[in-house]
Amino acid sequence: QQGVVLTDPREDPDDILRANRSREKTFVFDMVFDHTATQEEVYVSTTKSLIEGVISGYNATIFAYGPTGTGKTSTMLGTDCERGIFIRALGDIFKALEARAEDMDYTVSMSYLEIYNEVIHDLLNPSSGFLDLREDSRGSIQMAGITEVSTTNAQEVTQLLVKGKKQRAREPTAANGASSRSHAVLQVTVTQNSRRKDTREEVRIGKLFMVDLVGSERAAQQTQNRGRRMKEGAHINRPLLALGNCINALSEKGGSRAHFVNFRDSKLTRLLKDSLGGNSRTVMIAHISPARSCFEESQMTLVYAYRAKTIKTQV
Repeated sequence: QQGVVLTDPREDPDDILRANRSREKTFVFDMVFDHTATQEEVYVSTTKSLIEGVISGYNATIFAYGPTGTGKTSTMLGTDCERGIFIRALGDIFKALEARAEDMDYTVSMSYLEIYNEVIHDLLNPSSGFLDLREDSRGSIQMAGITEVSTTNAQEVTQLLVKGKKQRAREPTAANGASSRSHAVLQVTVTQNSRRKDTREEVRIGKLFMVDLVGSERAAQQTQNRGRRMKEGAHINRPLLALGNCINALSEKGGSRAHFVNFRDSKLTRLLKDSLGGNSRTVMIAHISPARSCFEESQMTLVYAYRAKTIKTQV
């Protein structure tokens, strides 16, 4: 349940020169799921434990990473039959808050945006145009003009997410007939005030980021992109490269000099600065395909996720 063994399908077992070289690579993670895993199992093992922290005033982030067609959107949004992490997490947040309703007044607000070709769009209000990232006096990143919707139950959230999903940039490729071409970020903010008069005024604010990253496959090999779609793929991969560089810098060990982490290379990394190296509990869910033709993408994804595992955040 914690190991992935990757076997190179291209090597000839009869090759004498490489007879003693191992064709297998083993990667160890906190949890590994096979093709029989249910949405409930994935949610309980990866995200459920973060919900109590969000309600206590901590921040949490869940990434879905991997090549096109491996099930990132399915894991995060789910299907009509099986709810994904988005809906399950929000459902648990509302249940936990209702249990504290006698002692606390609370509000839950959410925003849903996409980053497409380094441009931010509001998925809940598409007519708002392009949005800007701005930094306030305390150094936290804010999105100017983003729509924040206050919700009271998971049913409302489901309707908003379905509405937002329809606005998301999608294009067919050879790897996936309905490939998402943008990074989708759902931000949920939980604000609580104590109802008891004898306590000092205290406001707890916890934020939950849920990020569905775009496919990380190589442009020409799996997707067979050409022309305009090829250029679009290069723009899409730029934020992933910036994210990889940040992960490399954050996970570097040893050496006397402190590694500079360039969060400003991309809007995605600027937005997720606190999620990667700051005050946040972060989970990365890496998706791979067992197909022989996807060996290189699977290997790149596992190396990427394995490196992310070594990050130690400074709270």
